Amino acid sequence: MLEGLDPEQREVATALHGPVCVLAGAGTGKTRAITHRIAYGVRAGILQPSSVLAVTFTNRAAGEMRGRLRQLGAHGVQARTFHSAALRQLQYFWPKAIGGSMPRLVDRKFQLVADAAATCNLRLDRGELRDAMAEIEWSKVTQTIPAEYPYAVAKAGREAPRDPVEIAHLYAAYEDLKRDRAVIDFEDVLLLTVAVLQDRHDIATQVRAQYQHFVVDEYQDVSPLQQRLLELWLGDRDSLCVVGDASQTIYSFTGATPDHLLDFRLRHPGATVVKLVRDYRSTPQVVRLANGLLAQARGRAADHRLELVSQRPAGPEPVYTEYTDEPAEAEGAARRIRELIDAGVPAAEIAILFRTNSQSETYEQALADAGVSYQLRGAERFFDRPEVRKAGIALRAAARFGGNDSLLDDAVNLPSQVRAVLSGEGWTSEPPAGSGAARERWESLSALVNLAHDFAAAQPRATLGDLVAELDERANAQHAPTVQGVTLASLHAAKGLEWDVVFLVGIAEGMMPITYAKTDEQVEEERRLLYVGVTRARERLHFSWALSRSPGGRPNRRPSRFLDGLRPGSGATAGRTGTAAAGGIERGALADTPAARRRTQRTPARCRVCGRTLTDAGEMKLMRCEDCPSDMDEGLYERLREWRAVQAERSGQPDFCIFTDRTLMAIAEARPDSPAELSRIPGVLNRKLQRYGTDVLAICAGHEGVAGDEND
Repeated sequence: MLEGLDPEQREVATALHGPVCVLAGAGTGKTRAITHRIAYGVRAGILQPSSVLAVTFTNRAAGEMRGRLRQLGAHGVQARTFHSAALRQLQYFWPKAIGGSMPRLVDRKFQLVADAAATCNLRLDRGELRDAMAEIEWSKVTQTIPAEYPYAVAKAGREAPRDPVEIAHLYAAYEDLKRDRAVIDFEDVLLLTVAVLQDRHDIATQVRAQYQHFVVDEYQDVSPLQQRLLELWLGDRDSLCVVGDASQTIYSFTGATPDHLLDFRLRHPGATVVKLVRDYRSTPQVVRLANGLLAQARGRAADHRLELVSQRPAGPEPVYTEYTDEPAEAEGAARRIRELIDAGVPAAEIAILFRTNSQSETYEQALADAGVSYQLRGAERFFDRPEVRKAGIALRAAARFGGNDSLLDDAVNLPSQVRAVLSGEGWTSEPPAGSGAARERWESLSALVNLAHDFAAAQPRATLGDLVAELDERANAQHAPTVQGVTLASLHAAKGLEWDVVFLVGIAEGMMPITYAKTDEQVEEERRLLYVGVTRARERLHFSWALSRSPGGRPNRRPSRFLDGLRPGSGATAGRTGTAAAGGIERGALADTPAARRRTQRTPARCRVCGRTLTDAGEMKLMRCEDCPSDMDEGLYERLREWRAVQAERSGQPDFCIFTDRTLMAIAEARPDSPAELSRIPGVLNRKLQRYGTDVLAICAGHEGVAGDEND
């Protein structure tokens, strides 16, 4: 199990006790390291497969992890996205925790946001609706209620797409519509799961009994809400392995933050920290450019950058090309791609990456004109395509009644059976001439044929029924197989992927960094985005930019500042002082720092009735054991609940977002008469103290008619 791992990867695989933090640079084999870690733990009898939960951020990544674990013999390990894992738990515990049937989950909220805008008399085009939808999603993952959106967006230095007050009203209307239609969205799945685990000690105990060991991939991308869910899954345990790279933090606009990764050793002073810097993906030329790009970076993420060391033979130097206009740039890229394909480079090993999706159309046309097939990443989902659905029906029928199908008479193995079935759906061994719909259908069916070959290689005894089950699982997870053709994708969509040849296009000021990146933090995230694009390339890297947008336009553009000092003739640019982190292993490196001592020497929470040390989050919120007698003022508790219901209705949030039941119980037991006393109750954070403290203290004092500020 450990053969073929480098020393740092081997350390990851064998560090099976206590908290582990893996700082993994691009292309350093992090997925290999963590899947071998899980499989090694299972083989060694240290980890029970059913007790391991590996979480990541995309269905594709989760599917890849499941596939690798199967190949390593670690059957039964759960590898899911945060949302998928939370949804399963919520569906299972809903009848017990809440009662009745769970509301319908809407997987696309665009129409709901449009309807909410109409109720607010806001006329928004599709782009504006998408922007508003992004703001709602950001608010929910940062646990911001509608009434607090204007304040939160200002505090975060976030540039709202329109008046924050309008967005707040739209957000509230959206929450009202969901409640009226009895539906929830994906962010609600996380919010509700957090609420259930916080308020139901018995359910939290049951979940923690099931999952005892956690692995979190792409940890630099966790949001505050996902981090809270992870903490509730863990409880007071520390069997946690996180993997991430602060230099690949590119989703802060969605609420993601690398702080949880960078602060891991402060929260877990005894953690083992392993740094992976051996780059097995890219040539020294690509790696040198990637390192040079980060050497100019600033900020906290840059302070923790990793210096990659290529493990591959030398390759060609990156190519930089300037064009007169964007159509000429697209034609130039298509021409070079045509030459590469003619020279034997598979189309599926070539990608064109751009900053915004609006740039794709010009390149789609140029590739079509050059006779090059392509796939647009982020377009129609693979398993939603008509030809894929029909192929699935045909394969399912063949698996059931194949003995009576003459098409399968000469099929000797699984791949030949699939080829035989799909030949009836239009698949041929040679692709159709040209591009267009016929070629796209063939590419989809070919992807299924290739998947059958890979599946049979991994599981030689697999049957057609096994393949159908695999397709069903992939469809549920939207884990699509590889489609042949040049990939067109935004830089954000390219995260986690790699190709032999990458064309980074439109690398000009105003597009990279994007015009609306105003602050230093926003510009640095743009730099990291380009870094992600660079590190997608294994062998060849092409940069290009256009001096004007259209033919005959004013040539007033210039190459991106990020290329200064890197491309030939651009002059030298001073890099950062100090050195980047090298590879290696640290065991509890911060265990004796003052910050760590303060953490480990905190006074334990104790029951105010019997004095026992409290470890359960629900008991700590009440400041007493669950079975110790309560001196709660029942009347006060009911008044607080009535007040909370009014606040929740006004803000468009569930009740628990104001205060949970346990927090209200703790308030009704403590009966605070000052802000200082109220602030000592767990669950009354400073923000909530400022917002609701006056109301709560007035209710505790027995004042009648308290309903909150109408302007809240």
